[in-house]
Amino acid sequence: MSAGPTRSDLLAENAQHHFQQGKKYYQVKDAEGARREFDQAIDLMLEASDNPSDRQLYESRFEEMVDTIHRHDLAGLGSAANLDEPEYQKAPLEDILQMTFPVDPKLKVKVREQVQATVSQLPLIVNDAVLGYINFFSGRGRRTLLAGLRRAGRYRPLIQRVLDEEGVPQELIHLAQAESGFLARARSRKAAVGMWQFMAFRGREYGLNQTRNSDDRLDPEKATRSAARHLRDLYQKFGDWYLAIAAYDCGPGVIDKAVARTGYADFFQLRKLGVLPKETTNYVPIILAMTIMTKNAAEYGLDGIQPDPPLEYDTIEVNSPTHLALISDMSNTPVPELLDLNPSLLRGLAPAGYSVHVPKGSGSYLMAALQLIPAERRASWRMHTVENGETLATIGKRYRMSAFSIAAANNMRAETPVVGDRLLIPSAYHEVRPVSQAAAAKRSRTHAKSAKSQRARAKNAPVRARTRRASGFQQSSGKLAHAAR
Repeated sequence: MSAGPTRSDLLAENAQHHFQQGKKYYQVKDAEGARREFDQAIDLMLEASDNPSDRQLYESRFEEMVDTIHRHDLAGLGSAANLDEPEYQKAPLEDILQMTFPVDPKLKVKVREQVQATVSQLPLIVNDAVLGYINFFSGRGRRTLLAGLRRAGRYRPLIQRVLDEEGVPQELIHLAQAESGFLARARSRKAAVGMWQFMAFRGREYGLNQTRNSDDRLDPEKATRSAARHLRDLYQKFGDWYLAIAAYDCGPGVIDKAVARTGYADFFQLRKLGVLPKETTNYVPIILAMTIMTKNAAEYGLDGIQPDPPLEYDTIEVNSPTHLALISDMSNTPVPELLDLNPSLLRGLAPAGYSVHVPKGSGSYLMAALQLIPAERRASWRMHTVENGETLATIGKRYRMSAFSIAAANNMRAETPVVGDRLLIPSAYHEVRPVSQAAAAKRSRTHAKSAKSQRARAKNAPVRARTRRASGFQQSSGKLAHAAR
């Protein structure tokens, strides 16, 4: 008598239902419905990984599902083709997780000596798998390693602080390099996102909220804390850091089953027996290779790297939905730069209660400036700094608004605006799609000098103008409602 379906089998069957529904939505060009069903299918398949009765069939169907969804993404479902969807970046090391690399015999003695002299909270071991990746990162993979180590400078102080607070080894920072290369908006083929590559269901398990406007999995600090807690839980479960790291990659259920099947609670023994997913067998060696190389930086020519400067910012909490374009207007900071500081915002709109990161030194000014805008208008209104030669008519043309609407919003009559005045623009605008960190960094360098001087001018804008604008809101409330429509 054959055993009935396991819970994992039932979850996988349910996942297939959502997958088929997603394909139907895709056929009728309902991108939102397709994405919703596909995400649900992936979540269920990952949850089903614990105990499928036929693992080979499960993995085959999972791969088919992931490949199909990925093709749909490339064909127009994905974020790059739809302004309503955020833009993600490919995890740099995703492809090499499926590969193995030759071992340089000359390395063995050298690396063993290095490890013996290396202080590490994470146990270090030298074997052919680890040596193969040291060889790779010393040659073909060096550019990828260097790029990640440079980007690490943006987040290293934050990650080190959180790992210390959560009581886990500092060397676990290298999981972020292996997972994403320290790209805050990295996305894998299996729909894991963020610097620490959380799947949707695991993110929710560790308190990472996901809404239409924001995704905590993309927030570097929140995701780092959740990753540290997840790794700590996995270590408490398995009592071994290598198994904990492997479980972080493939799920604790897969490790449980491998241990139960073989009787070995040893990662490298499980690797040798071939009972782990291919990418997991290489995941732990990659972490160890990176740890050994960075702890012996001079030996591998890594000591001369100039890391990116740590991100510095002020934090303001918005009490009503607020568009980043409005904050951009007020601070003269390009929107891509603000999105770079707030990677978890998916569409440039900060929901009520959201803590927005803004350029260092601008927090107090922005909090005061936001009070000039009615709370219910902060998701749609703009602020414009008057330049030489501008009139209400020319400003209105720029924003596709009538001069009357702008005058009403600012309690003005027929006078010409004064250079340096800051005018409210009762304008709706399109959602803003995040750009890649590389593009944001390029634009930031381009705008840095002018933005800094503009911010200084904005803070020193005539007090008369700002006071007059603020006092006009009550008097012109009827006109505001009419103009905003």
